[in-house]
Order: sequence, then structure tokens, then C-alpha cells
Amino acid sequence: MGTFTAAAIIAAYENIALDLGVSIQRVSYLTSLQIAILGGAPLLWKPLSHRFGRRPIFLLSLILSCACNIGCAKSPDYASMAACRALVAFFISPASAIGSGVVTETFFRHERARYMGIWTIMVTLGVPIGPFIFGFVAQRVDYRWIYWILAITNGVQAILYLFFGPETRYIGVDVQSESSAFKREYLSLGRIDPTPIKVSEFYHPLTLFTNIPVLLATVAYAMVFLFASVLNSVEVPQLLQQKFELNAQQLGLQFLGLIIGTILGEQLGGFMSDMWMNARARKIGRKPEPEYRLWLSYIGFLLTIAGMVVFLVCTEQATVGQWNVKPVVGTGIAAFGNQVVTTVMTTYAVDTYPQDAGSVGVFINFVRSTWGFIGPFWYVRPGQDICFSYGQKRS
Repeated sequence: MGTFTAAAIIAAYENIALDLGVSIQRVSYLTSLQIAILGGAPLLWKPLSHRFGRRPIFLLSLILSCACNIGCAKSPDYASMAACRALVAFFISPASAIGSGVVTETFFRHERARYMGIWTIMVTLGVPIGPFIFGFVAQRVDYRWIYWILAITNGVQAILYLFFGPETRYIGVDVQSESSAFKREYLSLGRIDPTPIKVSEFYHPLTLFTNIPVLLATVAYAMVFLFASVLNSVEVPQLLQQKFELNAQQLGLQFLGLIIGTILGEQLGGFMSDMWMNARARKIGRKPEPEYRLWLSYIGFLLTIAGMVVFLVCTEQATVGQWNVKPVVGTGIAAFGNQVVTTVMTTYAVDTYPQDAGSVGVFINFVRSTWGFIGPFWYVRPGQDICFSYGQKRS
């Protein structure tokens, strides 16, 4: 829900700009702001989830996110909307902090890539699915209904998690407890780990900058994510909407390429990645080194580069006012490569440092979100120059 919420308003940039009296580029900062907070806030939530458990933190996150999305829907001006968006990002961010940890706590190592892939694909799909769905909302009703729907979704999630979301952090069971297992699992919201919280725990994930395998995997993934996911998502309204004269609903449909590419890419990065490692294990008679998984990432890097070239070149050469599918195909190819890199690199990083998978997830999220926040400030105008220079020269 973190990336989904951040990207939800992309298709409505023009509507928001007209309503609040600001530029489209300034409206895009409402997304960049959330990306930045989604990167930093998990540093706070991770130690709290260790002491109080995953379940209470998730429930608190959903309830407060619901309230803040209502605030976004009622915001009268740009400043108040930005403030509410910032609060939403802060409260919805725990999943980014502990998602990889929950996967590690729940599944065996030989299943890890598959289920880590499901988690990462949901993070990645949040970016294109948000504008794809809410483009219809912005066009058919009003863009403020985007926030109302997000609030309703958070409320429904909170209710479902209350009844069906068990605690995954295990620190031992008090066998003398008179309460039932159901009560301990679903009705207890107290502190589960009495160990005092240390200040160092709040910045501990950042110490992974000194862990070379984790750092290299994270930087490689963050750079691919910046271009194949964030740039594509932010530039589609800046480029395709203006060039093809699209309304909000039509703009949302341009994200279909990202969705299809991501889903197909996960088949290689997740399920086939596990098959790749299992086949190697049978051949050598033992578990292969985590680095053997990285061979699959080369496919992702090459497809990401190819997809970005297709997207930008075809956008530049397209005729103004006449839509064609080629740029969307380019975003789909890039999304395929991005998802392969995402799953392979995330799984590799966790496999090299399994004793603290939660910190690995927070670290990856911090670096990825920091790059994602910085990106829109420097590639919006250059992107427009690149893609419109051809038409300007001809005129």
C-alpha cells in the first residue's frame, strides 16, 4: 500500500493542479514527498515492531493511514494536502520496514525467492496499478475520491488483519500461560519482547553500508528501480499526456504496460529463480552460494536498458496528437527487467545476511526511496527536453 498510495494521484496530476492552482510539476512533488518518507520512516518502525510485534504495528499503521487519507480528501489547499500526504506516508511505511522480515519468518529458505518475489511484486505493482485504477476515478467522479477510496481500503485492511493476521515474530512461548493460543495470537496487543530499546537500533540498518554484498545489490537495484519504475511512472503524465492529449482515464491506461511487464518479470525473478538454485544444488550436491542467483540479474539489466531506450525514442518520434502503443511497449519491457532485478537482488541480499533480514529490508527500502525521491527533481525537465527536442527542431 505504500507505493500504491504514493502513485495513486499520478493520473490526476492535471486535475489537482487546476483545483489547487499550482503547476503539474509541483503536484508531482506530492508523490516525491511520500517516496522520501517511505524511505526514512521505517527506521523508526523496525525497532518498535521487534518489541511489540508485527501485528500491533500493522494495525496501528492502517488505522492512522485511514485517518490521514481522510485529511487528504478534505484538504483545502496544496500545503495542507502535502502535510496529510506526508503523514500518510509515515504511517503506511511499516510494511516497507518489516515486509522482508515477515517473509523470512514465515517461509523456508528453499521457498524464499518465490514468496519474497510475491512481496516485491506487490511493492513494484503499487506504482503502476495506482494510476491505472484511479485514472478512471479522476475522470468519472472527482480526484478527491482517490483519497476516500484509499481511506476505505485502509479501514477494510485493518478489519481483515485484526481477524486474519497472526503475529509472525517468535521469541518463545510462555508454557505456563493460562490464556488460549487463539487469545495470545489474535487478541493480545501488548509488548512481546521486554528487552530495552537501544538508540542504536534506530540507525542499525544504515550500518549495512559497510556490508559490501548487501550494499552492491541494493545500489544496483535502486538505480534500476529509479529509471524503470519511478522515471517511467512520473514521466508518463509529463510526456505522454501532453504529447497525445490524453484525459485522466486514458492516461491511467498507459500504465498497463508496466503492470504486464512486472507480472511476467516475476515469473523469471521468483519461481524460476528458485528452480535455478535448486537445479544447481542437485548438480553439486549441496546448497549453492547466494552469488549463483545473480546470473539471472543480467537478463533484467539488459531488458531494463532496452525498454527505456524504446520508451524514450518512440515517445520522441511519435506524432503529436496521434497515440501509438510503442512507448507503452517500452515501459513494459523495462518493467519486466526491473522486476527480475528486484526479486533477484532482494533475495540475494537477504540470503547473504539472513540473521537480520528485517534490517536488510529497511536498508534496501531506504536507499531505493532516497533515489526515488531525488530523481523527479532532476529528470523531469531533461526528460521533456529529450522527448520534445525532435518536434521543436522540425518546427
